[in-house]
Amino acid sequence: MFVQGVDSVFDIVWREGITYGQIFKRSEYEWSKYNFEESEPELLFKLYELYENECRRLIGKNLLLPAYDYLLKCSHTFNLLDARGVISPLERNRYIRRMNNLSREIAKLWTGMNS
Repeated sequence: MFVQGVDSVFDIVWREGITYGQIFKRSEYEWSKYNFEESEPELLFKLYELYENECRRLIGKNLLLPAYDYLLKCSHTFNLLDARGVISPLERNRYIRRMNNLSREIAKLWTGMNS
């Protein structure tokens, strides 16, 4: 079943007289353009490293929520790199493993705080 009986998310009524598309279509277009065509891979690789290092540092300080936030930044940056097609399948697996390791450390921190 379609939401509000429309075929496109852009046609969903946000409020009377205004559709989702009128509010967000330009944003969707520009972010898609950036994510798939304009983002700078060299910068993204640097950002990933910075976010990963900060996540590790925060884990070491027992700062669970900020560490988790930096893990999310790693994940988003990885997705941008993947969308740009600039990482090989082998590199992809390494990045995923690195994020899994951070996730595991954050989960250990969480369970240690809540046991």
